[in-house]
Amino acid sequence: MKHWLFQVLIALDQLANVLIPGGMADETLSARSYRMRQKGQRYWGWTANLIDVLFFWQKTPGHCERAYLAELKRRQLPREYTWQS
Repeated sequence: MKHWLFQVLIALDQLANVLIPGGMADETLSARSYRMRQKGQRYWGWTANLIDVLFFWQKTPGHCERAYLAELKRRQLPREYTWQS
C-alpha cells in the first residue's frame, strides 16, 4: 500500500508539472525546478527553494537537486525497465 501511494503521489506531481506550460510528462516539479534554477530562471529558483523547505523533514537537504539527479539516473523507473547486468 505504501508503494502504491508513493506512485500515486509521483503521478500527481508529474501531472501538475505537465499542466504548467513547458512541462515534460515524465518530470516532477522538483526536478524541473532544480533544472530551471540552474538555467538562472528566477521564478523557478524561488519554486525550488520553497519545495526544498517543504521537504525539511528529509534526512538529506536539497530535495530538488536529488530529484533532478534521480531523473538523470532513471531511478524512478520500475525494475523491469532498467538495464540488468
